[in-house]
Amino acid sequence: MQIADNVVASINYTLKNASGEVIDSSAGGEPLTYIQGVGNLIPGLEKELAGKQTGDSLQVTVAPEDGYGPLQDALIQTVPKDAFDGVEEVSVGMRFEAQTAEGGVSVVVTDVSGDQVTVDGNHPLAGQDLFFDVEIVEVRAATDEEQAHGHAHGAGGCGH
Repeated sequence: MQIADNVVASINYTLKNASGEVIDSSAGGEPLTYIQGVGNLIPGLEKELAGKQTGDSLQVTVAPEDGYGPLQDALIQTVPKDAFDGVEEVSVGMRFEAQTAEGGVSVVVTDVSGDQVTVDGNHPLAGQDLFFDVEIVEVRAATDEEQAHGHAHGAGGCGH
């Protein structure tokens, strides 16, 4: 069976950045199990996995536009430190949930200068080329329940 829309695939993967540093990997754990075509993976990886079958291995490079998007300057803002009411000390690397007109956005503190704090709402991998080594472990039909829920069940899937 080949990977196609509404089919469950289990993959082992290693994700590296342009410097060759490992960002994420399924090594030492369960394979990642997902349903093809429902948005469980970034579009560029999903596109390259289509048509593959159990036992296939491939290397995939995903450009920002097909991954986590380009860096958006509008998501980087400097705000007064008093906007972090109740936080004793704001420091670089801290993550917060910011409320916007569009809803909650996860931001990370990238700079603290005096009473000003710079936060970045871009995904940590936005603007980066992503390099995947992938091995297809299993391909199977999705159950009716998995299709209804929009994700694979069991080990390596979203669970429920």
